[in-house]
Amino acid sequence: MTTAPPVPDFLAACRRQPVSRAPVWFMRQAGRALPEYWKVRGTGSMLETLTQPEVAVEITLQPVRRYGVDAAIVFCDIVVPVRAVGFGVEIEKGVGPVVERPFRSAADLARLRPFEPESDVPYVLETVRLLTRELPPSVPLIGFAGAPFTVASYLIEGGPSKSFTKVKALMHTEPALWERLVERLGDMSAAFLRAQVDAGAQALQLFDSWAGCLSPTEYEHFVLPGTRRLLAELSDLDVPIILFGVGTGELLPLMASAEPSVMGIDWRVPLDVARQRLGPGIALQGNLDPAICLAPWEVVADETRDVLRRAGTDPGHVFNLGWGVLPETDPGILSAVVDLVHAEGLAGVAR
Repeated sequence: MTTAPPVPDFLAACRRQPVSRAPVWFMRQAGRALPEYWKVRGTGSMLETLTQPEVAVEITLQPVRRYGVDAAIVFCDIVVPVRAVGFGVEIEKGVGPVVERPFRSAADLARLRPFEPESDVPYVLETVRLLTRELPPSVPLIGFAGAPFTVASYLIEGGPSKSFTKVKALMHTEPALWERLVERLGDMSAAFLRAQVDAGAQALQLFDSWAGCLSPTEYEHFVLPGTRRLLAELSDLDVPIILFGVGTGELLPLMASAEPSVMGIDWRVPLDVARQRLGPGIALQGNLDPAICLAPWEVVADETRDVLRRAGTDPGHVFNLGWGVLPETDPGILSAVVDLVHAEGLAGVAR
């Protein structure tokens, strides 16, 4: 009689189950902070790099090798589906996603045809399939997509925004059109996430990166219904789903009501405070300030221990940053963070 392999610590923590050591991974762990990334990618476009599965696989594996993290996240981007259907999105170096013709009226819905992952982004799914063969069993692969609000903000604003005035104006002045747009983008994200799981991804993260620009009333009225619908469409998948946004401290209970498995917490809300706001029924991910990683190691170590202390010793914590790795981060610091979390997280687990 064969025994089942142990559940990887990352997946166990997402399900609030006991772990052998505290799991850790970093948002944006693959890419710009690693010198080996630039050697592989060269000077070409990031979106072009994604169309080369062998290269995308190597980029995804680089932080697993260097840092010893407990999960990998597929090298991709949240705008890939809308770009694949021809909406006209590119990623401009030093800026982010930019849209040639922003979304302005109901006529623009026609530019968002149904998304068919197998034919529209076969390269992403091949990357996932290859990674599931390359990664060790102890390191699950995370697939991801953008939540409807955050993707819509790029399409409407035309690029990154600090004020989100155009997207808020559309929400409030044309709510019926907004609802149709959210439904369309939600369908695209659901299809993309499901396809990644079908290809082998063992967990998912839904990035609602810019939801923190909204008031609780705006979020509850204009965004939460679409997020609930999206997560409900994926409820039959036997994988943990992480929901994450930046600046969402006042939105956490509302976001959790969409029933993700894990709430990602940014660096502004201490984990013990987040736990008070959310209760014991959901796992937490986070939340070291990425900027702290630019400080001397003694500072980083103290702050890492503070995150671990606030997380407590109950199962259900995945250590991460409170947002993505900054490009100027010393990779050696992140390696040391991983070692510290493994040694001292959950009070050493076995101690």
